[in-house]
Amino acid sequence: MTTSTSAQIGVTGLAVMGRNLARNFARNGYTVALHNRTAARTHALVEEFGEEGIFVPAETAKEFVEALERPRRLVVMVKAGEPTDAVIQEFAPLLEPGDMIIDGGNAHFADTRRRERELREQGIHFVGAGISGGEEGALHGPSIMPGGPSESYDSLGPMLERISAKAADGAPCVTHIGPDGAGHFVKMVHNGIEYADMQLIGEAYQLLRDVGGFTPAEIADIFRTWNTGRLDSYLIEITAEVLSHVDAATGRPFVDVVVDRAEQKGTGRWTVQIALDLGVPVSGIAEAVFARSLSGHAALRDASRELAGPTPTPLGREEAAAFADRVEQALYASKIVSYTQGFHEIAAGSEEYGWDIDLGAVASIWRGGCIIRAAFLDRIRAAYDARPDLPSLLSDATFAEEIAAAQDDWREVLVSATRKGVPTPGFAAALAYYDALRAPRLPAALTQGQRDFFGAHTYRRVDREGSFHTLWGGDRGEVEA
Repeated sequence: MTTSTSAQIGVTGLAVMGRNLARNFARNGYTVALHNRTAARTHALVEEFGEEGIFVPAETAKEFVEALERPRRLVVMVKAGEPTDAVIQEFAPLLEPGDMIIDGGNAHFADTRRRERELREQGIHFVGAGISGGEEGALHGPSIMPGGPSESYDSLGPMLERISAKAADGAPCVTHIGPDGAGHFVKMVHNGIEYADMQLIGEAYQLLRDVGGFTPAEIADIFRTWNTGRLDSYLIEITAEVLSHVDAATGRPFVDVVVDRAEQKGTGRWTVQIALDLGVPVSGIAEAVFARSLSGHAALRDASRELAGPTPTPLGREEAAAFADRVEQALYASKIVSYTQGFHEIAAGSEEYGWDIDLGAVASIWRGGCIIRAAFLDRIRAAYDARPDLPSLLSDATFAEEIAAAQDDWREVLVSATRKGVPTPGFAAALAYYDALRAPRLPAALTQGQRDFFGAHTYRRVDREGSFHTLWGGDRGEVEA
């Protein structure tokens, strides 16, 4: 229904995500003001879903702002970048000190920091809120990662908690992440982990098919079994659904009629770019991004079809069953590594920008609503709650023990993949990261020696303090830098 009652929250930008988020607020008892650049979309929402709650449609920015109670809470759900800036520039002059603008899109956190700083000068609170769960999550309960001023959460937080997903223990999947761009930063890394997770699942599928000899339908059953154990997660669940689906037009497995080219919107790439800036190794996420990029280079792939390589020969049924168990171990161990890298990046970003992010709270709100929701996030939360200064998930005794138990199978899977010519960049990167962390010495000593040779970049010694340089072009004596 519609009414002239003051709205407690407003949503501008009524494409699928904005529309469903507005409906979610209304279904939870809030009066929601609606606005869209084209008024037809606003009226269509009211006409189709008006019985779900109380909506206040507005055709102009002025009407929209006037429909909101103080402090005004204005949710922007438009395309990231210039469109978001344009909406802010349109609405900010109509707002008053204490009002807030909430950006629920996939904004780059640096843009969010800039916008928060600019609006703060006008007395307006800017909240960059990462929202995960897709269109269904927006409607039924997403995981929400709001940043911005802490005082804004006092007013906005209870509303977000009501519309958010709820974990198995009933806890709302939302928390105040930290100042300015913290929320969008965490959402960015969430998506980076999502990329890695999907790549690892894809590699497991390819191994089961090309090495194990299983059909897509059989692999779907394997994933369903895995989803009853420690790999219980949304992505494993939907993988089984995709693999069991049969194309109606051809009768073939659906996965065989889809072009093998994975697209991306940019958040995974941002995760890797920012990790490079922070000096944080996120090799598993990077390999996932590069794998999507490689899949899209059709001409390059076509030109390389005749390159020599082994021909995968499927295993016998008994061997295949044992191989599937080893793949489960490799997938689980690699998954732990991808989360380890993601949480390391969040910790580094928190330190760099002074956000003081609670990693246990991040794990907690990812337990429901979001794309990477998984049963083992309960254990990640517990690990960080027990040790907020935990340097790495691999430093947690339970996870370390599990990887120790999995590593023989993990290595055997990679040997099989190499011998059969099945690409597994995600599994390989995860194992290389694990081995690099536990190695007593890395070849970086040689690298630094090379740098000193050609560029006099100096080096440090293991036996005394200071920086040194060897006179490579002279008598090769050593001098203190």
